[in-house]
Amino acid sequence: MRPRGRAGAWVYVVLVAVLGASVFPLYWSFVVSTRDDSAIGSTTPVMLPGGHFFENVRQVFDTVDFWAAIGNSLIVSTTVMVSNVVLASLAGFAFARLRFPGRNSLFLFVVGSAMVPTQLGVIPLYLVVSDIGWYGRLEAVIVPALVGAFGVFWMRQACEAAVPRELVDAATVDGASAVRTFWHVAVPALRPQAAVLGMLTFMASWNDYFWPLVVLDPDEAPTVQVVLSHLASGYYTDYALMLTGATLAVLPVIVLFLVMGRYIVRGILKGTVYG
Repeated sequence: MRPRGRAGAWVYVVLVAVLGASVFPLYWSFVVSTRDDSAIGSTTPVMLPGGHFFENVRQVFDTVDFWAAIGNSLIVSTTVMVSNVVLASLAGFAFARLRFPGRNSLFLFVVGSAMVPTQLGVIPLYLVVSDIGWYGRLEAVIVPALVGAFGVFWMRQACEAAVPRELVDAATVDGASAVRTFWHVAVPALRPQAAVLGMLTFMASWNDYFWPLVVLDPDEAPTVQVVLSHLASGYYTDYALMLTGATLAVLPVIVLFLVMGRYIVRGILKGTVYG
């Protein structure tokens, strides 16, 4: 009999199959990006990298202003990530551990706002952005995404599980302000969950396509996802060129995961234990 808690052979088979299915699209995109466009129409699937990668990269940068698009996406995604982590952590701590009138009703309103389809707010938000004069500017993409209902809910649940009420009450009795209590009591306990929220927010902002397409001028170096759509436009689509751009666009997300991976895994594991 197998000792309790030890995974069997079939568990590893399933995990390897899931890992392969997850990684294969990224690997195949890289393989195509290292070859010319004829690899797509080959009757025999191409599985090994070729020698055209740097030529394709040069062609991508010659076709579109990819550097500017990468820079714009980094500015937008980093700003949105930091603001969501900070503001959602503050709001989550307030909803979880501070007592004020209307706390539950306000929290229900915040959570309920997440149920409203994003498409319903596109036209009013576009009119507001146009009236302010932000059309074609990065502020139009950054400001509406500074904080979200999901982030507030996530950090509120994290505070409920990771920040003991007794410590907050003790800090209050000792004369600590709400901000000082948050910084010295809540922040050290919420780092793993904040890393998960930051990663998810960065990815969502980096991969956002619809709203930047609406409010940014496509000829003035928009975000990277809009630039990638330009590589796929026209009468003829060069798939090798398009997948080269996609491979370059996914590199910052991979780097972020490698940097924050330890905290992300720790936050996910804490969520499963507390949940």
